[in-house]
Amino acid sequence: MATVGFLYPGYSAEDDYPRIESLLGGGVRLPLVHTDIGEDAHRVDALLEMGSAARLAAGVADLKDQGAEAVVWSCTSASFVFGWEGAQEQVRELSATAGLPASSTSFAFARAIQALGAERVAIAATYPEDVAEYFHAFLKSAGTEVVSTCGSGIITAAEVGTWGLEDVLHLARTGDHSDAEVVLLPDTALHTAAYIPAVEEALHKPVLTANQVTVWEGLRLLDREIVRPELGTLFAGPRREG
Repeated sequence: MATVGFLYPGYSAEDDYPRIESLLGGGVRLPLVHTDIGEDAHRVDALLEMGSAARLAAGVADLKDQGAEAVVWSCTSASFVFGWEGAQEQVRELSATAGLPASSTSFAFARAIQALGAERVAIAATYPEDVAEYFHAFLKSAGTEVVSTCGSGIITAAEVGTWGLEDVLHLARTGDHSDAEVVLLPDTALHTAAYIPAVEEALHKPVLTANQVTVWEGLRLLDREIVRPELGTLFAGPRREG
């Protein structure tokens, strides 16, 4: 049985992971370890500390004890705020500490966009506008055209974790753009695992959400591909990435 381990900051939407594990239909385990987030704030200085090497390293031994064969830092904002090069270094350090293949949610988004063959995306973020712009810059470094960036101004992950389907639909609709081929919802604190088909139906286009792409990236690290349309277009067929 394949096992992908996840380092998840704090407590917000971590129940998306057992839900996704169930939807994947067996054959894969997705153990999760909570990291110490320090201050719960979508603010650059707090996010840089949240994603520090020491905070990530603290959860690695527990994941390895649970049989993880790869590890993913399940946080978008506390990876992309480091910039493209900084986020790469974050992943390299995590991989070296764990002795395992590693990645993060920010790189998961970049690779998932590529896998869908998309070039133009819209960002529908829960974050304040200034933090959302860091994600815009990160994706630009990946060669993706961001046609619009919408921030919701939410400061804490705890608040985001209370949002339900109607909130997620409103976020996606508000952040959508007619020129976007895909809409991105980049916050692992946001519950989306149960909502992706409904959001894609409402927008009539693929939607990528943070916990969805994080799991997909973990499977990619192990060269596992599981087709589950219940998890959206990303899981509906073969990858197209090079």
